[in-house]
Amino acid sequence: MASRQREISVSEFFLKNRHLLGFDTPAKALVTAVKEAVDNALDACEEAGILPEISVEVSDRSGKSRVIVEDNGPGIVEGQIARIFGKLLYGSKFHKLSQSRGQQGMGISAAGMYGQLTVGKPLHIISRVNGEKLASEMHVSIDTARNQPDIHRKKQLKWDRPHGTRVEMEMEGHYQKGPHSVEVYLKQTAIANPHLSITYKDPQGQELHFVRSTKKLPPRPAEIKPHPYGIELGRLIQMLNNTKSRTLLGFLVDEFSCVGRKTALKIIEIAGTHSDRKLSDRSHPRHIAHVQAAALHKAIQKTRIMAPRTDCIVPIGEKQLLDGLHKELEADFFTVTTRPAAAYRGNPFQVEVAIAYGRPGGAGVEVDATGHLRKKQAEEPPAAENLIAQKDEPVRLLRFANRVPLLYQQASCAITKAVTQTNWRGYGLHQPKGSLPVAPMAILVHVASVWVPYTSESKEAIEPYPEILKEIKLGLQECARRLAHHLRHQTQLHQEYDRRTYIEKYLPHIGAALQDILALSNAERDSTVRKLDDVLHISRTTQRAEP
Repeated sequence: MASRQREISVSEFFLKNRHLLGFDTPAKALVTAVKEAVDNALDACEEAGILPEISVEVSDRSGKSRVIVEDNGPGIVEGQIARIFGKLLYGSKFHKLSQSRGQQGMGISAAGMYGQLTVGKPLHIISRVNGEKLASEMHVSIDTARNQPDIHRKKQLKWDRPHGTRVEMEMEGHYQKGPHSVEVYLKQTAIANPHLSITYKDPQGQELHFVRSTKKLPPRPAEIKPHPYGIELGRLIQMLNNTKSRTLLGFLVDEFSCVGRKTALKIIEIAGTHSDRKLSDRSHPRHIAHVQAAALHKAIQKTRIMAPRTDCIVPIGEKQLLDGLHKELEADFFTVTTRPAAAYRGNPFQVEVAIAYGRPGGAGVEVDATGHLRKKQAEEPPAAENLIAQKDEPVRLLRFANRVPLLYQQASCAITKAVTQTNWRGYGLHQPKGSLPVAPMAILVHVASVWVPYTSESKEAIEPYPEILKEIKLGLQECARRLAHHLRHQTQLHQEYDRRTYIEKYLPHIGAALQDILALSNAERDSTVRKLDDVLHISRTTQRAEP
């Protein structure tokens, strides 16, 4: 038995468990591959301060798909291309506490590994760094036994782009329309990234353009140290052993955010009361025993420390999010709110919520340019890719994490749980028990954080931490109150419109009847008035008798 034991490569593990990375079905694999390539392109462009222009092309023939994603980013130096595209868990974002779309360094290399597994072809990459005369071209696959890149061919060539990257991959895929399609992913990406310009060419050769609504790039998030409240005991011991600081005081100040000299001395003082061996500000971090580290960990939890910094997260922004919604959705009513920053396990995060309600031309009443009420004209039913639900359907839920759409595993996501746990009946909407409300509406929720707690490596759903659920619910309630006010106003307009319609309908008949009454003699007029009085009296008596 001992002779059969051997080390397992991380590439081998995910090769046999590709569903963990989002490549479990051909249709889902196609969308995931596009998603990973676009996310990488966006991150690269924003880090370099370049307004992103991305082109996406998808072709689908006989169960095999080809995906081409090209960007105008800074490009990749030749020595890094093979590692980025041919090695799992290789990247620059895992150890960095700042908001970014990627976290684990697996996405685009996993897409290449899936293509290598299903059709046997490597990734084809062309990249050019600004200032270089020629671009670098490589065909790269993964040596799954060693988790190392395998370069098949490479050369220098002329490329019309001054800088940027082009990724081409072939895989077993299935192109489909609907809520889990490439088009819906790109449309939602355009909403959350209004500074982005996308050109998309589908398998039928039709082009779809998503035009940017702003030329202002989002601010670059700052990198922060971990907050003390989010550190587990094992992680604290590891940091004590690896630190370059020579004193405990220097360790607490240098290795954590929001800890100054005064706070650090308070932590050390409290830790000394929970340990038999005295701790001092001059204690060497690497010489601290397990018992002392446990006392230090308890002292951190008992010390009042400033809330985590928020310059490491960059929400979309209410104005930018509203611009994105107006650009991509057609609705009667829009509202957006941004919650103050909060923290879970010491990691700062921020929640944004938006609601788009109703359809232009739906069953509603509006005030025209002359100040008169009028019914809206009905329109044809929308296409399946429309992100606003029909009147008798559950609302469309648009989930985002760090500006990336989450299309799958909706039921297990914290965002879905927060929406279903909100009492929408109190805001004038119909809601089956334990379900999404039913209304012609789209609900958008965006969670921005230095470390999004995804439920799996495929990054498709957010773990329902109590702190995250609370902030999402508060944002939903704020938007729902504004929606309820809009619905009450619409009800008043409907009632006013109905009253005016009744008056306009019966006024000519009343006028004609009055003319007939005035033409009668005095005796006939008195007899008619008495009959009308009798009819009105009977009508009032009947109304009072009704329950």
